[in-house]
Amino acid sequence: MSSALTDLCPHPIVQAPMAGGVSVPHLAAAVCAAGGLGFLAAGYKTADGMYQEIKQLRSITDRPFGVNLFMPQPDHSDPATVELYAHQLAGEASWYGTELGDPDNGRDDGYDAKLAVLLDNPVPVVSFHFGVPTRDVLDSLRRAGTFTMATATTVEEALAVQRAGADAVIAQGVEAGGHQGTHRDVPENDRAGIGLLSLVAQIRETVSIPVVAAGGIMRGSQIAAVLAAGASAAQLGTAFLVTPESGASAVHKQALTNPLFVRTELTRAFSGRPARGLVNRFLREHGPYAPAAYPDVHHLTAPLRKAAAKAGDAQGMALWAGQGHRMARELSAGQLVEVLAAELEEATAALSEGGVR
Repeated sequence: MSSALTDLCPHPIVQAPMAGGVSVPHLAAAVCAAGGLGFLAAGYKTADGMYQEIKQLRSITDRPFGVNLFMPQPDHSDPATVELYAHQLAGEASWYGTELGDPDNGRDDGYDAKLAVLLDNPVPVVSFHFGVPTRDVLDSLRRAGTFTMATATTVEEALAVQRAGADAVIAQGVEAGGHQGTHRDVPENDRAGIGLLSLVAQIRETVSIPVVAAGGIMRGSQIAAVLAAGASAAQLGTAFLVTPESGASAVHKQALTNPLFVRTELTRAFSGRPARGLVNRFLREHGPYAPAAYPDVHHLTAPLRKAAAKAGDAQGMALWAGQGHRMARELSAGQLVEVLAAELEEATAALSEGGVR
């Protein structure tokens, strides 16, 4: 692990920032206390909402932690396709007894306001999803003492992250749950995702900054594998989603290991951007017709998802999950970090002895 990351966390284990209320302060604090790097997710929050969570986290841990921001999205969506999708979702709105959301409810996720907060009140780490900031932004954060990272799903995106001046790149494989962090949303590339081990190896041979591997990692042996491939640390999301500290709903947590949900798919059904979730009724019925229109579709379906969650209906929720979801373990977040670290140590020893246990 690179010295900069070692200073942040004793174990090369990063808890992925999961937006939508999952990555709450108590989850991040528990991960930090066990020697990992906990993260807050600022996506879909106001700048003040983000600041209040940072204050809460600081009140329960003195360990380094991170905050994740969504990059503003260009307005490339076709209003006609969004309107057509709204008509297709009318039956869902009627079923759940709610109205559809306003697709024009903002595209920048309060990015500038959140940056201002993070420059006035610096945090140890800031990461970015859906693109890479300008060099000026990254330089400003560095001067404030913040370590910066940005997601990349291809070698070209990793090079863009390095050129912009980020301190590390998060290599996100196609196995990852939730939204793919592609810098440009190109529908023609929906089936062109790269597996994590191949992606890490390619990026490691291309960039000189540290690489954090993300996508489908659920065991310490998998962490050992991505470290052997050249990563400095591993980022895990789905593994932490089922912990009691996670803010995910009970329905979402139970679905991860429910035999009813046997696989995951990348879909635009819930947000208009490719995101991996458990295959349920909503995904099957609407995924084939969902337009490439983020965050318009996210805003449009928000009331439907909230109503489904309130009703405890897993078939209408966005059940984000990585490909390793069936390997989820019902441990506390701190216990999970400790178990992963022990598994990593065992796997590393086995590799050094020339075999696999």
